[in-house]
Amino acid sequence: MNTPLLEGKDLHVVHRIRGGGLFGSGHVYALTGADVAIEAGSTVGIVGESGCGKSTLARVLVGLQRPTEGSLLWEGHDVWAMSARERRTVLGRGVGMIFQDPSGSLNRRMPVSEIIRDPLDVHRWKSPRERAVRVRELMDLVGLPVSLADALPTSLSGGQRQRVSIARALALDPALVVADEPTSALDVSVRAQILNLLLDLKSQLNLAMVFVSHDIQTVRRVSDRVISMYLGRIVEQAPAAGLPDDGRHPYTRALFSAAPSLLHPTDPIPLGGSVPSASAPPSGCPFRTRCWRADDVCATEMPAYDEVAVDHSVRCYHPIESTTTTTELLREATADRATAAQGA
Repeated sequence: MNTPLLEGKDLHVVHRIRGGGLFGSGHVYALTGADVAIEAGSTVGIVGESGCGKSTLARVLVGLQRPTEGSLLWEGHDVWAMSARERRTVLGRGVGMIFQDPSGSLNRRMPVSEIIRDPLDVHRWKSPRERAVRVRELMDLVGLPVSLADALPTSLSGGQRQRVSIARALALDPALVVADEPTSALDVSVRAQILNLLLDLKSQLNLAMVFVSHDIQTVRRVSDRVISMYLGRIVEQAPAAGLPDDGRHPYTRALFSAAPSLLHPTDPIPLGGSVPSASAPPSGCPFRTRCWRADDVCATEMPAYDEVAVDHSVRCYHPIESTTTTTELLREATADRATAAQGA
């Protein structure tokens, strides 16, 4: 079996809340027990509601956030066991990051050419002359005219700013790019352009990619494998080709049912209540307070993360059978909510 390009094992991120304020003292469990492996050349999509831990996991994978527990391995070597210099070299050169909002991730006072050249300067890549040539190559690669080399980010459109971000992420020819909601801050008219650019670059450069988004259908389109997250935990990992029909976790199926699709038209599966606080997660399965399939056993302890098919794992006491349609689940969930309402 080949060693993954990047692998996270039992990753935890816990933030401590210090006294007073709205939430008082305690801890926020931003990421709990996450296991993820990214193979060279593959694309892993991460989906979930806002606050589920998607961006935290992305930041851990690029080394911007040190996990409270767990290990991060680059080609089998523990990143956080390396010296700071080794870690900067390995992750700085091997992993590129595309942030959600290009307006906030680009220095407004630096011209485009300097922004793109910055990683080359930091890592002392070749000679200044070769860096200048590389900047022009990168601008051409992402579809930016050379005439914009001296322009400031504030004079660019949202799509152009994101192209600058992509060029900067690719400057050192990384093997992996992590894109955290790369199209959500853009106008609808340019989202498809940026998405198609990323797909073309992935194919052209043989990149591995982690694609984080709340846009379920987009993630399904671009990914080889999809990770579904809820309240800081990975609840399902599955091949993208089988989704949504082969999703086994109730949360995953509910997410897909709420996403418009011409291929899978259906009403959204209703979920009860609201997302619990990450500082006081429920006992047992974190999704049980909103799940129509939950029973007493779901409150006892965390369900195991079991493999239900090849490359398909689910954390659920009552996983959905592969033959169950979303329409059947909708009837099931609607009947459960009606029964609960009558008993209230």
